Amino acid sequence: MTKAYADFLKSKKIVFGAIGPEIQETAINPVLFPFQRALVRWAARKGRACVFADCGLGKTLIQIEWARLLGGRSLIVAPLSVVNQTIGIGQEHLSLELEYITDASQIKEDRIYISNYERLHHFVGAEINSLVTDESSILKSLDGKTRGLLISEFQNIPYRLCCTATPCPNDIAELANHSAFLGIMTRAEMLATFFVHDENGWRLRGYAAESLWKWLVSWGCYLRKPSDIGFEDDGFNLPGLSIEESIVHVDYHQPGELFARPLKGISGRSEVRRATLDNRLEEVQRIIQAEPEEQFIAWCGLNDEGRKLYKALEGAVLIEGSDSLESKIEKFNQFKLGQARILITKPKIAQFGMNFQNCARMVFVGLSDSYESYYQCIRRCWRFGQKKKVRAVIVVSNVEESIIANVHRKEREAKEMIDGMISNMSDLETQELHSTQKEQVEYKEVEKEGNNWKMIMGDCAEVMARLGPESIDLSVYSPPFVALYTYTASERDMGNNRTEEGFFEHWAFMIRELLRITKPGRNTCCHVSQIPAMLVRDNYIGMKDFRGKTIVAFEREGWIYHGEVCIDKDPQAQAIRVHAKGLAFGQLKKDASWLRPALADYILVFRKPGDNQVPIKPDITNNQWIEWARPIWYGIRESNTLSRADARNDKDDRHICPLQLEVIERCIRLWSNPGELILSPFAGIGSEGYIALQQNRKFIGIELKEEYFNVACRNLESIKLRQEQQALL
Repeated sequence: MTKAYADFLKSKKIVFGAIGPEIQETAINPVLFPFQRALVRWAARKGRACVFADCGLGKTLIQIEWARLLGGRSLIVAPLSVVNQTIGIGQEHLSLELEYITDASQIKEDRIYISNYERLHHFVGAEINSLVTDESSILKSLDGKTRGLLISEFQNIPYRLCCTATPCPNDIAELANHSAFLGIMTRAEMLATFFVHDENGWRLRGYAAESLWKWLVSWGCYLRKPSDIGFEDDGFNLPGLSIEESIVHVDYHQPGELFARPLKGISGRSEVRRATLDNRLEEVQRIIQAEPEEQFIAWCGLNDEGRKLYKALEGAVLIEGSDSLESKIEKFNQFKLGQARILITKPKIAQFGMNFQNCARMVFVGLSDSYESYYQCIRRCWRFGQKKKVRAVIVVSNVEESIIANVHRKEREAKEMIDGMISNMSDLETQELHSTQKEQVEYKEVEKEGNNWKMIMGDCAEVMARLGPESIDLSVYSPPFVALYTYTASERDMGNNRTEEGFFEHWAFMIRELLRITKPGRNTCCHVSQIPAMLVRDNYIGMKDFRGKTIVAFEREGWIYHGEVCIDKDPQAQAIRVHAKGLAFGQLKKDASWLRPALADYILVFRKPGDNQVPIKPDITNNQWIEWARPIWYGIRESNTLSRADARNDKDDRHICPLQLEVIERCIRLWSNPGELILSPFAGIGSEGYIALQQNRKFIGIELKEEYFNVACRNLESIKLRQEQQALL
């Protein structure tokens, strides 16, 4: 492999590099635990990163120390309820004074400032060196305007850090928000790179999983405990957790109906919650009064729930959204200091970032369908540093049992997802964190030969570089188009390029080698089709001239554009296969402005400069030549291909699309002689070789994907068997 090609393949890796300073271990405050210091060093080196660490692992310490080490003017944006707590942690543990401010005009000197998300718009254009979004998963709960503001208006800040405890890799919106805010990939880029859209919505591409993990760990570190990233768990073992359900039986049905029916929609849930309020509050009071020595948090969803409970219980504080910041801080402190035994509030007020290790009891006064809200509420008490076993009781009416089942289902799915994520990412994260990532050598070459054929499993650009100059008489092939992770996860796969520019840069290595190994005056036949432009990938719906760009690419490398053939296609079959809006019968009746012709295939023929030394004498009649010389080939049977069933892999997002055998036959019979050597750099399942051997030519094929390589070898071996059978007959 040439250095240029090796460097190009390295540049294709979809990972985020490092733009921040290298921080020495001795520069980090020794108060931090070893794993926290490693996270600070990594995040500083990255410059833009996410720390997705579970509750109680010290994200507040990490973000404050990160901001201090990067220096200059730093701003931490946090939920309003967390601001005062963050200031206290900085003061108590790091001896740093964080200043709470409300707009950019208050930024006067190099230091760490803090504000809340509601005031974010006052900091657009602020001259700051680094920005921290604390509890960054809150972004998907904020209104679209605030979320969009954060992503669009703060891209000029050099260093950015996100911290949250509840990342959800299956939540595309959350991944996209973090990636876009850090300036790593936009939502459209992320979807086009790793996901595919089908009738069920967006899903991860079959071959994209490994690349997605590598991409994620290049800018995000996920951990539930220190051992996930290679450290000891001493002092970070969670206490026990007991979650109980208390079902209050009520005789409830919708007004005007004789029987209860399943809950439907938000309005139905709210209606039931209000109708069963008194019954549930009686049970909540009983639970809290049964343990008078314990502090309790009562999580409410309705104002009436909180207000009635507050009146009924002694030693309680009630925090509502309308309370002033000062009032909220005072009441939170009363509860944390043990001056109030019971805290009554809503999840949206205190579910993010608050530390309530002083309390080991909570009760849900009803439940919503949000698993994240439920999880965050549990983790306010059940977190590292908690000394007691935590007990949580969910109080709902019998009419609302389906809500509990829904939340528990999401809980199981989340656990499975997080377990899978950690198992896939743990080693990668440890390597990334300690800068020990090694190049994983996955590439291998395999050769297999038969009667007049050879197949090589490998990278065509690299294999062709070793073939002798001017050794190929004709090449026929269908290259992979720009389609990420369709058939493999390899960087060597030409389809695995994020942009058309990258694709053609990759293809140029092969085109140059093909010119070198082709005999003077001889041809290459390249099969292409046009490519639809997609809204999510290209920001518009239309067509892209892949055919024209291919011609330019070959001419740029020294080939002569010799001619082309258009291959007719059935528009109805194409509409069924690709669900194209522009071909649908429904669009014909709705708005014909969106209609377009079906996509034809093309055989582009290029000639190598120089004089052909051996005249080609095709074994075709004049009438055949009249038909084959037409600019459009009609009657090519689209189904006349080699069987592709054995080549299908569970991860393949598309079936392999072999070139029609009649097309290959015409190319080989027109532009080569019997006994000459035919090459296919993208051999697939061996279609070109199959016809070459049938027509008494020799064949050499190159294929990167092992499944296709094996099927191609079997197909080529079958030719000899058939010829022997025909000879016997």
